[in-house]
Amino acid sequence: MTAPHLHRGNVAVVIPALNEALRIDEVVSSALDHCDHVIVVDDGSEDATAEIVAALPVTLLRHPQRMGKGAALRAGFAEARRRGFEAVVTMDGDGQHRASDIPRLIEAANRHPGCIVNGARLRKRGTQPWYRRIGNDFGDWGIAWACGYRLVDSQSGQRLYPAPVLALEHVPGEGFVYEAQILISAARELGCGLVSVPVETRYRSADSDEQFRQSHFRLVHDLYRITSHVTAQVLAQGDIVGRYRQLRRRPPVIDDPGTDFAAPPAASMQETG
Repeated sequence: MTAPHLHRGNVAVVIPALNEALRIDEVVSSALDHCDHVIVVDDGSEDATAEIVAALPVTLLRHPQRMGKGAALRAGFAEARRRGFEAVVTMDGDGQHRASDIPRLIEAANRHPGCIVNGARLRKRGTQPWYRRIGNDFGDWGIAWACGYRLVDSQSGQRLYPAPVLALEHVPGEGFVYEAQILISAARELGCGLVSVPVETRYRSADSDEQFRQSHFRLVHDLYRITSHVTAQVLAQGDIVGRYRQLRRRPPVIDDPGTDFAAPPAASMQETG
């Protein structure tokens, strides 16, 4: 079956939000500049997040109490499927991601039908705190082993998921673990690869007056949960050495036409396995 051509009218933006009153108006408004429909999932915020979003022309889903990022994404994906969208772009609500990168993700998805596309924080990476870079690199190594292909920035929350990935059932894992597991489940069940589009890292820094709330990602705690979960997945698959050799044959696919990051089209795992 031919993959549908994606555009701003058939792609929804899903934004999980927890206490994002500082930037959520800007984040949602900028997303609407690039996609016609935005779904915000308020995950039990205790500030004015829900009230701010309710005044905007978007779909607002609310959890009465905090359920975690995984639950928020599941709710957003289910709503997007119910409305018949062909893909979803996810963004965090803290302003770290630029909505102006959404068209680049959609264009990359059209060049690589059926693949997940992530906004990989490869530009101005030096502004990323060193401990976050180490955590990201370590996470990439483990998740690659479980997926069977190498990848970059597996921790990025800015991704495009095609409809078949949204339809995956029983993807285990909660919180940030869910974002790791959905890559693994998509690779195993759908033969779905990952294509990375380089984007700029945005963090609070002394060189900028932009304000960002403190990250909900707790480096040691959440990286331990992700690592232990992924390790169990790798061990359960068996043939550890064979899978490592497999992933070494599949380098990361980075899509950025006209730059040094440009890469050839990605083949699905089913085609190359």
